[in-house]
Amino acid sequence: MSEKVNFRLPEKLIEKADVAAKISHKNRTEIIKEALQEYLQEVEDQEEFKEAVVELYLEDEITFDILKQFIGRQDAEAVKASKTLLDQGEDLADELAQL
Repeated sequence: MSEKVNFRLPEKLIEKADVAAKISHKNRTEIIKEALQEYLQEVEDQEEFKEAVVELYLEDEITFDILKQFIGRQDAEAVKASKTLLDQGEDLADELAQL
């Protein structure tokens, strides 16, 4: 599935992308898509990045499916289980505080 995205880039960057597209017989979109994929593959391997993604999930800023894309199914399941336990602990603490 593809989603259309509209954003601005510096003119010099577009010029370079257009030259790269011409040389590689691709279009500008393919060049930008490949560059973004390479960047994401590079940062996804960094432990600090993975920790930040987990933090976003724990704070309910991203979904489980997105978490799974970044850290893998098995690790995501472990994080999900931990989050469930943490949430249950918080709920219990809230209930006890009301007594």
